[in-house]
Amino acid sequence: MSLNIRVGFGFDVHQLKPGRELWLGGVKIAHEKGADGHSDADVLLHAVCDALLGAAALRDIGFHFPNTDPNYKNADSKLLLRDVVKLLHERGWKVGNVDATLSMERPKINPHIPRMVEVLAPILGVEQDCVSIKATTNETLGYVGREDGVNAYAVALIVKS
Repeated sequence: MSLNIRVGFGFDVHQLKPGRELWLGGVKIAHEKGADGHSDADVLLHAVCDALLGAAALRDIGFHFPNTDPNYKNADSKLLLRDVVKLLHERGWKVGNVDATLSMERPKINPHIPRMVEVLAPILGVEQDCVSIKATTNETLGYVGREDGVNAYAVALIVKS
């Protein structure tokens, strides 16, 4: 039996290091540390990509955009997300909604969420009220609490077009 809707889950984590830009949800945020990775290391967009790919049973972001490929060195994760949405469309799927949570101690993320939603909605091909982004701290516990890393979780609904 084939369903007309599917749900996927995504998770990503990156170390925080001085001298790197901090990109979250497609928005550059001023901070003394940035996420370290092969691309721009936008942990939130990577989690969203994985949620969408998972919903369509298309493996994960590392399969499609390997960190061993020089074409993705310092890549803009908004372009990776566009490519993921295109893969979905090619297979007859469209995005229904996305719900994501970012976990880091600093800087405060809530002031940046409206801009993140403005950036993501058109890439996903949905209205802004179909994109939920939340932020939390880790209450100073673990690598997130020590400000050594940042992680993000995402759930996505896709619908047969």
